[in-house]
Amino acid sequence: MTDQPFSTEQQEYLKGFMAGVEAKNGPLTGGSGASPDPTDLQRAAQDRTLASGGKLVPEEDAKRKKNPLDRFGEISALAGENKFPKGTDVFLTKYHGLFFVAPAQNSFMCRLRMPGGILNTLQFRGLADMAEEMGGGYTDVTTRANLQIREIAANFAPEILTRLADLGLTSRGSGADNVRNVTGSPTAGIDPQELIDTRADARRIHHHILNHRELYGLPRKFNIAFDGCGVVPVLEDTNDVAFTAVQVQDGFGVPGGVYYTLALGGITGHKDFARNTGIVVAPGDTTPVCDAILRVFIANGDRTNRLKARLKYVLDDWGFDKFLAAVEEETGRPFTRLPPEALLPTPAQSRSAHIGVHPQRQFGLSYVGVVVPVGRITVERMRGLADIADRFGSGTIRLTVWQNLLISDIPNQSIPEALAAIEALGLGHSAGPLRTGLVACTGNAGCKFAASNTKGHAAGLVEWLEERIEVDAPINIHLTGCHNSCAQHYIADIGLLGAKVERGEDMVEGYDLHVGGGAGPNQAIGRLIRPAVAAEDVPPLVLALLETWKTERTPDQSFQAWSATKSDDALTALVGTAA
Repeated sequence: MTDQPFSTEQQEYLKGFMAGVEAKNGPLTGGSGASPDPTDLQRAAQDRTLASGGKLVPEEDAKRKKNPLDRFGEISALAGENKFPKGTDVFLTKYHGLFFVAPAQNSFMCRLRMPGGILNTLQFRGLADMAEEMGGGYTDVTTRANLQIREIAANFAPEILTRLADLGLTSRGSGADNVRNVTGSPTAGIDPQELIDTRADARRIHHHILNHRELYGLPRKFNIAFDGCGVVPVLEDTNDVAFTAVQVQDGFGVPGGVYYTLALGGITGHKDFARNTGIVVAPGDTTPVCDAILRVFIANGDRTNRLKARLKYVLDDWGFDKFLAAVEEETGRPFTRLPPEALLPTPAQSRSAHIGVHPQRQFGLSYVGVVVPVGRITVERMRGLADIADRFGSGTIRLTVWQNLLISDIPNQSIPEALAAIEALGLGHSAGPLRTGLVACTGNAGCKFAASNTKGHAAGLVEWLEERIEVDAPINIHLTGCHNSCAQHYIADIGLLGAKVERGEDMVEGYDLHVGGGAGPNQAIGRLIRPAVAAEDVPPLVLALLETWKTERTPDQSFQAWSATKSDDALTALVGTAA
């Protein structure tokens, strides 16, 4: 025998060996000797990783030591001392939707969950009260049709969570390794052209996830979206699971009618869109399909490398056939696969339908898309919008992935008065193509990962451009602060990714400039044509691109189509002359 301690390699081997024994025979502990909880899918996946010689990343170790969902007492205790979490507890606290965002802000950000982005005015006012009393006096609309409250002091953490529950809302699972807010068509149920009202499907999967603890055991975050083929795009193909409504013709072995197509693996921050599986899913069956996909992902996602832990990488490693076979086995029934010719063309969508007045399917009613500058709403404006929704509409607020909101169910004869009320709040209901397609993440004013002040730069950029050029076709300009790509810069006509740029002996805020992205029927990943541009130099470069497009385009040629005719070198040379 020797008193020498085990080496690191020996410790990892023994750790994996014992995990393998436990996975097969149950835990080797005293006491009751109970077998592992069969619903603990996360621990079983971790055990298999260790048994095969893998090393868990720190986040997996943290989740293994204590369930993040059982930390309300710890959060309350820290709040009593007015302290924020430290170390991996910062990560674990995100399971309750609370993000400690230092050093950008020495405070919590709380991200909510609201399936399909739809809430009522009672909830909207309640959130305004919370943001005023415990936050920074504003909320941010996100690119998942969601809301965030920022600048929350440590002592308010449990009260924020409790007040959300009082409003019938939750932030549970809105961060860390969980299924994020489920998105759906913002005009669901009111859109004249939609094929499916997505509200029921989004709501079902939302509550299914909330009530199945084992579905919080993912190796990495996960996004689900439903597009009912209404007029406002949802960008469902940027999600891990994308359901898109489609009309199936008779004569292909299934009853004709409306179904969802199933696409998998979207993660545009990693330069990939959800890919069509050839499978159609009946409305109402989406929840068991999502459940099975999640369980296969939990069991087989990477627990050793956070950069390779998304669903895309399981699909890349396995291939779609193997993955879908595993999902079919989990559901206990085969999928319905149809050839493309079985599906009718989907209705066209509009890149500007989230702004302005648009008729609903209900006779005599319209909705108004309100411009929310860079997605931020003060509490005063929140209360004013709630009053407008109650006075003229049905008391419904609908958020969009374009960082704005809709007020629905307004009688047409009341539209002029409603528009005047929106204007009286200092908000708009119309916008030019540049402002309509402007998207910006939180930026370094509120996110520790961001390299640049995206919201500030976005507002300045669009104002500068509008003074110098008139654009008569939709343009999407997206500014994102880091490679997490919350503002999805890769799918924009012009995408700006935050970067630090050398300027003499200093490092200043700037961006990598990407061109030619798109989603939906115009799927494309934007090309990097100019890295490391100082923020103050970005506007002339963007102006040069827009002016050349206007000069050279053929009739009705979009910016994306025009840029696709240009080589990288040609685009680089174009912006080079404007520097």
